[in-house]
Amino acid sequence: MTGLRLGTLDVPTPVVLAPMAGITNAAYRRLCAEHGAGLYVCEMITSRGLVEGDETTKRMLVFDEAETVRSVQLYGTDPTYVGQATRILCEEYGVAHVDLNFGCPVPKVTRKGGGGALPWKRNLLGAILEEAVAAAAPYDVPVTMKTRKGLDDDHLTFLDAGRIAQETGVAAIALHGRTVAQAYSGQADWDAIGELVASVDIPVLGNGDIWEAADALRMIEETGAAGVVVGRGCLGRPWLFRDLAAAFSDDGPGETTLPTLGEVAAMMRRHAELLCEHMGEERGCKEFRKHVTWYLKGFRAGGELRRSLGLVDSLAALDRLLAELDPAEPFPASELGAPRGRQGAPRSRIVLPEGWLDDTDGLSGGGVGVLEDVDETTGG
Repeated sequence: MTGLRLGTLDVPTPVVLAPMAGITNAAYRRLCAEHGAGLYVCEMITSRGLVEGDETTKRMLVFDEAETVRSVQLYGTDPTYVGQATRILCEEYGVAHVDLNFGCPVPKVTRKGGGGALPWKRNLLGAILEEAVAAAAPYDVPVTMKTRKGLDDDHLTFLDAGRIAQETGVAAIALHGRTVAQAYSGQADWDAIGELVASVDIPVLGNGDIWEAADALRMIEETGAAGVVVGRGCLGRPWLFRDLAAAFSDDGPGETTLPTLGEVAAMMRRHAELLCEHMGEERGCKEFRKHVTWYLKGFRAGGELRRSLGLVDSLAALDRLLAELDPAEPFPASELGAPRGRQGAPRSRIVLPEGWLDDTDGLSGGGVGVLEDVDETTGG
């Protein structure tokens, strides 16, 4: 299968790692890239934080020496800030791709009119996209956007968002086939992805419920999407990108080889090692702890060993604990195709700025706030 073309950027394998806060840092992006080709996006940063020189924001903008293509996702609700942040990324950080987040369903984001709430304001969405595209144009950097179906089934926005993206010069649009109200519950609506594909001429990337490489192939076949965005499916499974690269190769998917527990343990060690290289051993080990449950999901590792791994404070301690795992234990077949990461329940109420649904303009300045930090680990 052919790769993915995003403006001036060629992605040989039509697979994008969804930005996930606290997950897709430089170490994890490097780990995934070591397994397969694709576009690996830095965790989401706030436009205002970048423009105002916030130290936390700048610490997130770290790239591994092996990253030849730097990709960053921006969050923002103000066209001027988003435009300025886009220029900074292109000019000062050598970024080759900028993605804009209009899909995050977290209440503290939507209550400010950001993330998945923002596309309801069509004119505001257009203004933000215009500023970002104009700022990136002198550097030949493509701008893409990610969104959801809408706020809920009664307030759908994805077709308008696709039209606006195309009109403003956005290189591609990614659609998560869920509404903000659904968050990560239920099943992704791939039919909506196909509907968007049919309505625009720019590439559409499909997102939602890609747990195995076979799911990605099926999504492409059913929707006509130009590529896929993978979020929760790769948590504790960086080798998914190996399977995806094989699936999209000219030779076809072939037979998937599942890793043994020993091979998973080796990936855990490599992940921790990369984190420590980038953050120092103490912080790197603390960052690694959150991944333990995902890596060992479905394996027979005992509770005491899991607890100890979840408190690991050095690479030496990690080595001792990993040595206690049975290297020959096969990958648990029960986990194939099973959801990973948070799921939760649909939301009975979406938190929005007061009067948000009264009009679809959004340029009057009412209700749109500024968010400085986002704790979102599931990829929008």
